[in-house]
Amino acid sequence: MVAIRMMKNLMYLMGAVCMAVSFLSSCENNKSTKEELGNHPDQEVHEENKELTIKVMTYNIHHANPPSEEDKINIDAIVKVIEAEKPDLVALQEVDFDTERSGEENQAELIAEALDMQYYFAKAIDYDNGQYGNAILSKYPLNNPETHKLPNNPDENTEKRVLAIAEIEIEDVELIFGSTHLDYRKDSKSRILQVKELIEFSNGKELPLIIGGDFNDSPDSETIDLMDSEFERTCRTCPPTIPVNELNQTIDFVFYKHPENRFNVKFHKVIDEKYASDHLPVFAEIVVEK
Repeated sequence: MVAIRMMKNLMYLMGAVCMAVSFLSSCENNKSTKEELGNHPDQEVHEENKELTIKVMTYNIHHANPPSEEDKINIDAIVKVIEAEKPDLVALQEVDFDTERSGEENQAELIAEALDMQYYFAKAIDYDNGQYGNAILSKYPLNNPETHKLPNNPDENTEKRVLAIAEIEIEDVELIFGSTHLDYRKDSKSRILQVKELIEFSNGKELPLIIGGDFNDSPDSETIDLMDSEFERTCRTCPPTIPVNELNQTIDFVFYKHPENRFNVKFHKVIDEKYASDHLPVFAEIVVEK
């Protein structure tokens, strides 16, 4: 009888031990599962592959003078074109500041205020009792904006040219954005010098760089070949941008450069708007891996 009772007690004890071991094993397994879920490789890849799309426009606004109305200044028409695309960054060329022909107004400021954007104007030359140059607009704060002068060939009596630039942070992505307008003369030696200066400038920067502008030369030119040697374009087969009354030249481009090759083009188009300026605006979406 005593032996039977001892045997039952032993069986109860073994059962309790098995239950305890099973419980601890289950807890450990649950803990491991939670840890694995918390550090799942797929989740890490997802975090690493987060992307940001930056909407960029470049637009030679012809000092807001519609080509069909010689003496008219129409800022609202320029604003309407830009507003329709909702860009994050805009490079403007042929912008007037306090010139008599444009009513002594700061065109970059007027456009920026209407779009609720930040702006920076860079003077290229004095003109008509005011100034004339490039501007950049941004939905985000412009840090360290500056005017970078571009060289001219001393044998060519031509206008001074500049690059308007600023550092911009968009959702933890830092980059440099610029607007430029190169020399207009046919077979210009100055234009080649200006491109070489843009390349040298970019090589001295650690941040990614996006430049929009009127490069005054075609995709098959030496000018664009040089740019292509150091930058990428948002278009390969690039639609014409000028003149609006008989489109036959492509001279407006968006170029980009990322030190870690994290820029990719999602979309590129030339906007078919022929009233506001003698140039068509160029719009692109650039994706950056964060």
